[in-house]
Amino acid sequence: MPYGSYSRIANSIIQLSTLHLEKQLTASKHAMKTRIYIETTIPSFYYTLRKDVESQAMMNWTRRWWSELAPEFTLVTSTAVIAELRRGTGETVEQRLSLLENAELLKVTRYIDDIANIYIEKRLMPNDPNGDALHLAIASVYRVDVLLTWNCKHLANPSKMEHIRAVNYGLGLPMPLLTTPLNYLSGE
Repeated sequence: MPYGSYSRIANSIIQLSTLHLEKQLTASKHAMKTRIYIETTIPSFYYTLRKDVESQAMMNWTRRWWSELAPEFTLVTSTAVIAELRRGTGETVEQRLSLLENAELLKVTRYIDDIANIYIEKRLMPNDPNGDALHLAIASVYRVDVLLTWNCKHLANPSKMEHIRAVNYGLGLPMPLLTTPLNYLSGE
């Protein structure tokens, strides 16, 4: 075989190896992305119809986070969020649901319900087994890195973090970072 043929074969092998390596690195990078649980308040404020200054600011921050930062993460949500959004009224229900169409959907299990009830019994969350306790349980059981929310009273509340951490530690569960889109934007 002439030298030129060997050279072409060697170049082809190098190109294929490089392409294979690039695919592996891309898959590895995707697998290592931070997983963020999108709680109900995020799509709700993305499409809010409220006109007060605070709601408009939250809408703008949510939209900015979604367009600038969301692509850097693996987004997950749950059947509980979808059910909550479907119970909404008005013209934005379908828009809110469509925002989550590419997010991984986490299912609620009996174990998750049990954890949510423990959160309620330990007074971590309000007595609503389908509310905040359920979202925290889903994010904790599925070992999601971040629970993104605008609920600063019950979820993204710094004064509750140690109590949540202690209860989750006792249950053998990790504690997700509980934060808002604004906290991400403030760190730029």
